[in-house]
Amino acid sequence: MAGIRKQRTSPFRSTFFAIQQGHPMQTRRSTLGLFLMLSFTALSAVAFSATAQAQGRRKAAPGKEPPHPPKVGEVAPDFELMNLEGEAVSLESLTEKSPVVMLVLRGWPGKQCPMCSRQVGEFLSKKAALKDVQVVMIYPGPAELLELHAEEFQGNKTFPSNYHFVLDPDYKFTNAWGLRWDAPRETAYPSTFVLDQDKKIVFGKTVISHGDRADVATVVAKLP
Repeated sequence: MAGIRKQRTSPFRSTFFAIQQGHPMQTRRSTLGLFLMLSFTALSAVAFSATAQAQGRRKAAPGKEPPHPPKVGEVAPDFELMNLEGEAVSLESLTEKSPVVMLVLRGWPGKQCPMCSRQVGEFLSKKAALKDVQVVMIYPGPAELLELHAEEFQGNKTFPSNYHFVLDPDYKFTNAWGLRWDAPRETAYPSTFVLDQDKKIVFGKTVISHGDRADVATVVAKLP
């Protein structure tokens, strides 16, 4: 009839209505349809999660050279890098206070790294376990606009006084430590180190993928 609009009913609502009405054949069909739709949704969610995890573990483009960081038992090369407040932070000054935990991030490879955000987030959320050590997080990348990108990465994160977020413009530190990932859309091989107060490396993990990084529990277990 003119002037009367048909009201659309969603498949889920129709299915629920049919089940309520109790028609045997229609109920069975509707129940099967609902089951298939829910199964498809669940499988899609699982597939998406698996894909995200695989991307975190995948090996990206190989660098011109494999990583060759200082080894466990060696004395780490000193460095001095600037934080976002323009203050110099040196390895020497940190080891004078306590053992040191170092996170070498991917910094700015053309975008913010989600795996770096996840790792930093975990180290911040579990800061109580690291209250007796100095934690330094190194953000490498091309010098141009690096400070701006680092500010964006830091966002509203609050770093305790024993945490130090520093910049590595043009890869001075990254190259000196043998961690330069020289490939398209890459910067540094993600790495985690634990140093004693003599600057000796007691734990080191460097990965050639974006994920599979050392977590807080692993680091705490290696503290001297």
